[in-house]
Amino acid sequence: MLYELRIYDVNPGKMKVIQERFRDHVIQLFMNHGMKVTHFWEDLDETNNRLYYVVEHANLEMRNLNYDRFRNDPEWIEVKRISELDGPLVNKQESIFMKNVPFFDNK
Repeated sequence: MLYELRIYDVNPGKMKVIQERFRDHVIQLFMNHGMKVTHFWEDLDETNNRLYYVVEHANLEMRNLNYDRFRNDPEWIEVKRISELDGPLVNKQESIFMKNVPFFDNK
């Protein structure tokens, strides 16, 4: 199993909009494309304007294939277009890839 921690530096004033986009559209679209979101957080310090979440993938190859499908999904393209009419929601996105270690049982 591959775990991807995605970190979004959200543009000022856009946190509510991006959270609504995830809640109302993106999480279900991810599921439609074989990606399972297991955790979601926002930074405790609201001035950091950061959103974090973990997506599970079978492996890196499937991750890349599923994201390609997601990015080309007409529903996603329209959701992104509409939600960004007043400008981009994300200033920067970072991904960190992780795998389990043999000495600890992550649950």
